[in-house]
Amino acid sequence: MSKNILFVINTLSRAGAETALLELLPLFREPEYDVDLYVILGQGELVGLVPEQVHLLNKKFSDLSVLSGKGRLCMFGTVCRAMLRRGNLFRRFPYLVANALRMLKKGRFQSDKLLWRVLADGAPRFSKEYDLAVAYIEGGSAFYVADYVKAKKKAAFVHVDYQMAGYDRKLDQDCYLKFDRIFPISEETKKSFLELYPECEGKTAVFHNVINQDSIREKAKMPGGFTDDYDGARILTVARLTKQKAFPTAIETMKRLKDAGVKARWYVLGEGDERKHLERLIREEGLTQDFILLGATGNPYPYYKQADLYVHATAYEGKSIAIQEAQTLACPILVSDIISNRQQVQHEVDGMVAALTPEAMASAIQELIADPDKARRLGENAAKRKISYEDDLEILINLIDPRE
Repeated sequence: MSKNILFVINTLSRAGAETALLELLPLFREPEYDVDLYVILGQGELVGLVPEQVHLLNKKFSDLSVLSGKGRLCMFGTVCRAMLRRGNLFRRFPYLVANALRMLKKGRFQSDKLLWRVLADGAPRFSKEYDLAVAYIEGGSAFYVADYVKAKKKAAFVHVDYQMAGYDRKLDQDCYLKFDRIFPISEETKKSFLELYPECEGKTAVFHNVINQDSIREKAKMPGGFTDDYDGARILTVARLTKQKAFPTAIETMKRLKDAGVKARWYVLGEGDERKHLERLIREEGLTQDFILLGATGNPYPYYKQADLYVHATAYEGKSIAIQEAQTLACPILVSDIISNRQQVQHEVDGMVAALTPEAMASAIQELIADPDKARRLGENAAKRKISYEDDLEILINLIDPRE
């Protein structure tokens, strides 16, 4: 008899956790597994990539990105309906006010973190009982699976530095105590999570992102990539345009490179709510021809292949799929000096690590551009790094089908 599994995620927009889920789902093959998928917001441009054997439970689904103008309007409507459904706005009013005041006191108001609880409360309920229900990301999906899904076993994934991202136990109301297993995607993510939930240590284990390296290499050979005729060094970053990704530092770094006479151009693949702010910074620094926001693309891999250097300069991270993609395609890599990045890149062995300052980043970039042999060697070593962990799947399967 097939095992019934439910995966729940917040959106299917183009981001790391969503990409990892779409690589994981095909591993649960029929007829051994019957897999359902529910998306809290019912929205995201990656919906067309859901495997055929997976049943999407959303009755209505929008393929608009949550980062686009129309997508934001669609998301706003979903939030409003969730607030009105079952009297959630009134029922959750004390929760919303208390947590909003705590956020303001900390100087970091995050409306998305605040509203995930209401969205989970307002989502449809399903009568089906599952052998395993998986909340594949923090926030809405974790709240929903913990409180509203019937399942013999429940598991939750954690994709970010839980504390740095702005979550805490008052916000999530101790929901992780209701899960049988918790899967942070890296050792650093695990450490951050357990600092808040020390009593969960015995049921917490690292589950690395699933990444299909063969597929990435094949897609890199497809038509696409840069369309300008620039003949200097191409720097690439693939990331959402959010504060977490520290793009103002990258812009200032590019300004320093330009002032130093370095022939380079920085390209960014991704969208986000910081776009207008970043466009203004780019104009103010006189970098409209030097720091290019290309937007999101369905196939970023030709860009990786054509770039001279991949830079991942973030303020905090769980575990970067973009770094893994760059490693797969033998890119020379420079990352900011945070613990999670250091776990993915070994300085002067398969990449370089620099402090997240314009001075340090610019110096490292200049070094790699000036020494192409070193850059090539680091890229070749990056391609040899182990980044695929097929055995991790057994950890999840053992929850419903224990094997010797």
